[in-house]
Amino acid sequence: MAAVAPGQPSVAAPPAASPVTAAESRQGVKKAQVAGGHAQGATAQLADSEFSTEAYDHVEETGFVGVNRAPLSTFSIDVDTASYANVRRHLQGESLPPAGAVRIEELINYFDYDYPAPRGDAPFSVYTEVAPAPWAPEHKLLHIGLQGRVIETKNLPPRNLVFLLDVSGSMSDANKLPLLKRSFSALLSTLGEKDRVAIAVYAGASGLVLPSTPANQKGRILEALEHLEAGGSTNGGEGIELAYRTAQESFQKGGVNRVILATDGDFNVGTTSESELVRLIEQKRDSGVFLTVLGYGMGNYKDSTLEKLADHGNGNYAYIDSYEEAQKVLVAEGGANLVTIAQDVKIQVEMNPRLVGAYRLIGYENRRLATEDFANDKKDAGEIGAGHSVTALYELLDPAQARVALKEESLRYQANAAPIGSDSELCNVKLRFKQPLGKESRLEQFPVLTPAQAVAPSANFRFSAAVASFGMLLRNSEYKGQATYAMVTGLADSARGNDSAGYRREFGELVHKAQRLSGQSAQIAR
Repeated sequence: MAAVAPGQPSVAAPPAASPVTAAESRQGVKKAQVAGGHAQGATAQLADSEFSTEAYDHVEETGFVGVNRAPLSTFSIDVDTASYANVRRHLQGESLPPAGAVRIEELINYFDYDYPAPRGDAPFSVYTEVAPAPWAPEHKLLHIGLQGRVIETKNLPPRNLVFLLDVSGSMSDANKLPLLKRSFSALLSTLGEKDRVAIAVYAGASGLVLPSTPANQKGRILEALEHLEAGGSTNGGEGIELAYRTAQESFQKGGVNRVILATDGDFNVGTTSESELVRLIEQKRDSGVFLTVLGYGMGNYKDSTLEKLADHGNGNYAYIDSYEEAQKVLVAEGGANLVTIAQDVKIQVEMNPRLVGAYRLIGYENRRLATEDFANDKKDAGEIGAGHSVTALYELLDPAQARVALKEESLRYQANAAPIGSDSELCNVKLRFKQPLGKESRLEQFPVLTPAQAVAPSANFRFSAAVASFGMLLRNSEYKGQATYAMVTGLADSARGNDSAGYRREFGELVHKAQRLSGQSAQIAR
């Protein structure tokens, strides 16, 4: 791949989502009222006074890191979008989300961006841009974007899918098993005669409801789905074993082999601890079977468990809060979420100490890697699907700003050492990735040039910065600077573009809801 200079490319907008509204599938669902939404682990109280047992990991924001002590920043890419849909569910339920539910990289990566298409046989392209950070104009913001190659439907490889469905008693609510059935019916409509589907279920025990069946036998598959009923406890470990075994028995060499796990994550029988479930998924990872995790429901939702299963199982993770979201994840973006084009994708950014004194990677807190992990092909990392885009943002301080911000003391032996490098390069972006079933990684490098003169930031830049600012406000981040909800609205409205699916318009509505709810919380606090 050749280095990609900063620019403003354009691609087609995402396909329109189903006209079915989110409200349709939320009928009869209890709304959660969260007290003190900014507080980590805030207690969600249901309208009928039942208490929420939702579980989120604590996210420790990473501050600025000095380049003289850590010139390399290394992380695994992430294409999960669950956090955005979950945040939306909280806001539409008239509550601010707990801070642990807000993973800023997942908010940013919920949206498509106009990145250039890959050239030749490259699995993805790389785009970079540098401009002032809207919440701290004296700082620079580095925008890095990856765009996965799109595969036309007619060229998709055969898909061997195993639906692993939670049918325990906790899945009986309207926004769980009934919505799950509609979701998988929508996915089934995109499959053809060369594809195969099996259905495994688990509650107190697991079972194979439907053996691997050609996907054009839709009546038989739909009948098996419709007969599912919720009841019993949740033995997820046993179900996982069965699903992977079923996928391997009908393994498609050169095809897509994937388990799709749909659950609220409330495992309470058999293998129940998060660490044991993660180890089980890691054991299955080398089988060549990939994993998609779909979260459903509220009240007892276990986000922390489901995110870890996806991260450790060569997988991706989405939260389905409505039929509309199911259409987006499983139909409009079905290729991206089911067909892997590159695995173990890692990014390492080397900062030029002449121009950058300190940096802060925004989000990706649980995706950070040690420097030596970058070249270690045994270290697992994220996957990119067909058509996926991935975005990462760095806030940068120049050397003078860094000395003040970090209260750096001068070093006895390093003070007069002249940094090696060019004043024309801000940093060097390095990527490592493997083919979908490859064992050895490939290295690509993309120097990022310092802009010769100030240029207006692109719509890509403005919208991603708006979403990042929104996430920092929801988390009440100490790094939010001058960010306000009004600033977020202005940036997002200026970068809406060809929003045929309405995702960016909906984002604006969520910003207004958060602003109103934040004002109410502030009044209560006083």
